[in-house]
Amino acid sequence: MRLAKLEIALQDWAGTPCGCGRSAGHVAEDLLRIAQGQARSAVGALEGHAWSVPVLFLPAPAVTSVALAALADDIPPEARDQFLDLLLYMVAGDGTDFEGAARGLDLPALCRDIAAQGLWLLYREVASGRSVPAAGTAFEILTVVETNRARLHRVRDNSGELLPGHCRSGLCDDEWPADEGKN
Repeated sequence: MRLAKLEIALQDWAGTPCGCGRSAGHVAEDLLRIAQGQARSAVGALEGHAWSVPVLFLPAPAVTSVALAALADDIPPEARDQFLDLLLYMVAGDGTDFEGAARGLDLPALCRDIAAQGLWLLYREVASGRSVPAAGTAFEILTVVETNRARLHRVRDNSGELLPGHCRSGLCDDEWPADEGKN
């Protein structure tokens, strides 16, 4: 859990306004509990703080960074599932809250850019065979952040039963624009 703790420590939680109107210091505490496997729902714990359908709040990029660090870390399997779910919410955001927009930020784009730095962590999750639902979540994240659509489709086509049916069928990656020539 050292990497998750380190990434939590590197973020300016106290100086970041939270979606709830306070500083985001309590978000760091929630993320630490999630990494320790002590939270029942990461998505629920951070709703209204880092995200709320359909927007992301200012802590979202930091939450995305912590989620990636946690996926690279030695955390309990339940915590890994929670961080995958949370990462999916961060990359699937559609808009930026008013405060972020006033600062000229595109929070969904920032979160996607951060998540793209962890492509191989996500591919490892797909190929691990640890959990079909977790592999599906990782694959769904990849459908948003992977620019090399040919690689994504090859992984999908070669993963077989490691992925849930909706991912194997192509249903979860057809909606994102193809960019076959990159990476």
